[in-house]
Amino acid sequence: MRVVVTGAAGFIGSALADHLLARGDSVIGIDNCNDYYDPALKHDRVARVQGGAESGGGDFQFHQLDFADMGALSAALDGEDFDAIVHLGAQAGVRYSLENPAAYVQSNLVGHVNMLEIARHRGVAHMVYASSSSVYGGNDKLPFAVEDRVDHPVSLYAATKRADELMSETYAHLYRIPLTGLRFFTVYGPWGRPDMALWIFTRKIFAGEPIPVFNKGEMWRDFTYIDDIIAGLVAALDNPPPDDGVQKAGGSVKPHRLYNIGNHRSEKLTRVIELLEKACGRPVEIDWQPMQKGDVTRTYADIDAIQRDLDYQPTTAIDEGVPRFVEWYREYHRV
Repeated sequence: MRVVVTGAAGFIGSALADHLLARGDSVIGIDNCNDYYDPALKHDRVARVQGGAESGGGDFQFHQLDFADMGALSAALDGEDFDAIVHLGAQAGVRYSLENPAAYVQSNLVGHVNMLEIARHRGVAHMVYASSSSVYGGNDKLPFAVEDRVDHPVSLYAATKRADELMSETYAHLYRIPLTGLRFFTVYGPWGRPDMALWIFTRKIFAGEPIPVFNKGEMWRDFTYIDDIIAGLVAALDNPPPDDGVQKAGGSVKPHRLYNIGNHRSEKLTRVIELLEKACGRPVEIDWQPMQKGDVTRTYADIDAIQRDLDYQPTTAIDEGVPRFVEWYREYHRV
């Protein structure tokens, strides 16, 4: 296949591009490499993907542009043939959405519609897109299932991701585009994001600084290792939903599915900190903080639907994944 991957300089996008190229697919990567976090890391990820392509993988093209700019996006893809789209690019981060809501409207709403329009007019066989576990908001029922109501987001980021799901349902209805939305649960691993807890904690441990822990440590997350995420993502990409009128995961009878993609284990944050302390070989000092606005105390993925439909089975527990991340972090930062 030839696949357009947005967010190709990001954590999940670059890992997906690596995987697709290794199996012989070709990738057109798109990312604006903005400064939400250090662009140098994004450029390093792209260089890694390009290096893999040059050493025997499929063809890789990269366009540094903002997919919310329809003119630039259309110009880059003009004359290009491609079979599918994996739309992973977005303005990420729950907390930053409190500071800069306009960035989320532009990237997550305008940008998502632009990608739907590209899928529509280019007649792609399938578009997979990134949603988020954040759509579940303050739901009390655990684990979170794709059949649950998600009408009460507690952050603008979550609201934009739910809006993306609703717009995708509309496009599947109007234009019969096969679409799959993936609700990712706390992805971590090598080449991860500096704005996420695992990276922040590791950086502060090596710097000898106290790490901020919210809600007195009463926080649980369904930590999902990057290799497991990519396995589920590729399985989804390779199996577009049929337009058969049958109800699918998430409730649609259109060619549109929604899946949770997680580890199906809700780990207490203090347990992860213990693993980090051991892997780093440094003592941890904790700075206890109150609960943050827009955050939730627990995430936990019900993955029955993706297991049933795509035979998805995560295999990496945090006892294995956390030390792998720390090993990569040491090498990347030379600490």
